[in-house]
Amino acid sequence: MDKIIDIIDSIAYEKGLKVSDVEVALKDALIKTAKKMINPDLCFDAEIDRPRKRLKLFQKIEVVPNDSNLLENENKNFISLDEAKKVDSSLDVGDFLEYDLEFEHLGRNAATILHSNLEYNIQRYLEENLLTKYKDKVGKIVSGNITYIDKSENTYIEIGEVKGVLPRKNRIKGEHFKVGDVIKAVVKSVNIDKAKGLMVEISRTTPKFLEALLKLEVPELKDEKVIIEASARIPGERAKIALSTTEANVDPIGAVVGVKGVRINAVSSQLKGENIDCVEYSAVPEIFISRALSPAIVKSVQYIKPQNYNEKAKAIVTITADQKSKAIGKSGLNIRLASMLTKTDIEINEIEAVANANNDSSNINEERTKDTTSLEALFK
Repeated sequence: MDKIIDIIDSIAYEKGLKVSDVEVALKDALIKTAKKMINPDLCFDAEIDRPRKRLKLFQKIEVVPNDSNLLENENKNFISLDEAKKVDSSLDVGDFLEYDLEFEHLGRNAATILHSNLEYNIQRYLEENLLTKYKDKVGKIVSGNITYIDKSENTYIEIGEVKGVLPRKNRIKGEHFKVGDVIKAVVKSVNIDKAKGLMVEISRTTPKFLEALLKLEVPELKDEKVIIEASARIPGERAKIALSTTEANVDPIGAVVGVKGVRINAVSSQLKGENIDCVEYSAVPEIFISRALSPAIVKSVQYIKPQNYNEKAKAIVTITADQKSKAIGKSGLNIRLASMLTKTDIEINEIEAVANANNDSSNINEERTKDTTSLEALFK
């Protein structure tokens, strides 16, 4: 094993691993091989001596007091103090006797077992490194070539050095792909499968995919002059995003929509024509809920805070009869998205379009209901 240091450095360079990781992998492989070839109950250790370019394998025996219970049944991993001093008089309790082993004397099978153990350990390090790398990509866009589509219509993609899978449930309704297509998606999760190795689950239906696409198209989002506070999607049909700005002279909605809608339309075209509504975020829940129900004009919002962590907030929204259909939207899309965006259960309270001021005031709980028109004026 004279060339062991060169071998370690070569493996580290080829696999893109740290030299220290390869050294640990080799020592672990040596110990497992010694246990397999000699005795699984014995204690072994290994050291790499870089200055001398040597690999040392040895058996370790701990020195214990003469009356220690560890000496029962003639345990070969421990030796009494008296016996140890016969070998080396300088030894004391807690020290170790080390017996060097020549790996070359263990036979040809030992080399095969060592190679197998080392390969396994190196693979584990590679997977751990990739796991860390791709966990940092969760919520970010990746792209790759489709290599295979199974019978369940799960789509497998090459993403750099790993495989990505786009399950059917994570695909926009009506999308069809074929082998060789290049697709974009956002990393949803990263896991290690015992049979398939590292698997990266990607998605085209999560709101994070919409947000990532917008950041590619809108410089103000990338520079954090505009912030996406919340987003909600019904994939392929409609989405809502709540925007705020960190600079007073930047219009968040105008920046995202772009001149003549060029930016928002570019994103929509990548989502099978999904309609994207932009609303201005407000920290005041009544105003935020009112804006989320756009294009409906809301008369008032009664916001009820959740009683505990597991409950959702509730809002009773008062609107006139002619605005009800707008608030609910086609197939209930608008109210569903508004509820998802604001994380609130929304209940519609319909009133007549023409009502006198006295009747209006009698229907509103002044302590818990806020007229959103008045509130809007305060925050302009």
